[in-house]
Order: sequence, then C-alpha cells, then structure tokens
Amino acid sequence: MLGVVEVECSTYYAHVNKAEKKPLHRVGRPAPGYSYNTNGNPVSDEQICEWLMELLAGEGAALGYRKLTVLLKRRHQLVINKKKVYRLCKRLEVLRPQRKLKMKHPRRLANNRVITGSNQLWETDIKYGWIAGERRFFIIMCILDVFDRAIISYHLGLTCEAKHLVQITQEALMKRQLFHKPKEEKPFIRSDNGPQFISHLFEDACDSFEMIMNESHPERQIRMHILNPSILF
Repeated sequence: MLGVVEVECSTYYAHVNKAEKKPLHRVGRPAPGYSYNTNGNPVSDEQICEWLMELLAGEGAALGYRKLTVLLKRRHQLVINKKKVYRLCKRLEVLRPQRKLKMKHPRRLANNRVITGSNQLWETDIKYGWIAGERRFFIIMCILDVFDRAIISYHLGLTCEAKHLVQITQEALMKRQLFHKPKEEKPFIRSDNGPQFISHLFEDACDSFEMIMNESHPERQIRMHILNPSILF
C-alpha cells in the first residue's frame, strides 16, 4: 500500500509512533474529592463548597481565597491548603477580581550609557554578611560611583529599610557637594528591583533631590566594559 501511494516506510512509521507517544507534560494525580479534618475524618468537597458559600454569604463576603482558607481551618478544623480552596472557589465562580495596582511613579529601565567622569552614574545595592557569634546576618547597603568605583556612602546594620536608603543618598549628595546643584549636574542612580529601591519613600526622595532613578531590567545581564579613558556601562 505504501508503494502504491508512494509514501516512504520511515515517514509512515514516524507518524504512527508519534501518534502513540504519551504527552511530554506530566499529568498530576486526579483530585481525590475530599479533604481531612484534624481528627483524620474525610470531608467531601461538596461539604467544603457549602461551607465556602456560607462564609461568602456572611462575614467572608469581601475575603479572598487565602483568608477563606484560614477561616475553614479555624471553624471546621480542616487540613486544607490555599491551592485547593482556590480551585473550589474557581469551580463555584466566586473568586474576587485581582486588584489593579497603580504606579505612583513611572518605571524607568536602565540603558547603556558612556561614562566619562565621576558623578555621572551611581549604583546602589544590598549585600549580606554572617555574624558567626550571634548566628544572624548583617546588611550593608552602598552607593557606588561607577566611574571611580568609590563607595560614596553606605548603611551597615541588622535591618535595611527605605528610610536608610534615603539617608545615605542624601549623605552621598552632600559628600560630593551636589545637593544644591541643578538637576542637570546630578548623577543618575541605578538599582535593581528590590523593595527598598522601588518604594514610594525612595521615589519621592529622588523627586525632591532632583535625581533620576533607573531600574535594571530583571532579564538583562549587566556587563562592564573598561575603555580608555571612558567606561561604557
């Protein structure tokens, strides 16, 4: 038959074997249809759905699936996680819409720029160290000049918050005598997307200091090329 229709044997069997192959993705185990309580007794999903509807009709009307999970554990002593509660809420079509976060400040991604002198581009980042005697970490946050590689200002402590970042940024401007300079003479400051760096407090401080903050792209690998006499960064 293959000779009549002029189809190669390898082509035919490759097609047959491909159809018989199992899907590449793993199929998870089927949902059991029940959960257990703290006494070890099974509770059906139908009963859990009824409890969910009762909660949503009462005090849980404005709650999401995470807090509904906590209420189910407290009220009915269920051993259940938030993933299953999410799945049951999705089946019941009672999931609340996700809130939309409004950005107070526009996000500015960092671009490559030619650095020919100091105070053109600063960088800030956080590093951790281990205190062996106390068995905990300390945190150091620095502001570094990309051109001369000097650490202008830093914070060292057991905690690191946005207020500390604002403080060392102001100190860096004072040390380099740039605090009262016009905006055109102040450096760009670049950071990653850590919570201190994208906080409203630091963004408001950059506006008051008349500094432009750039955020590095999460998928971009930052490289430094040393030229003579400038640095492309």
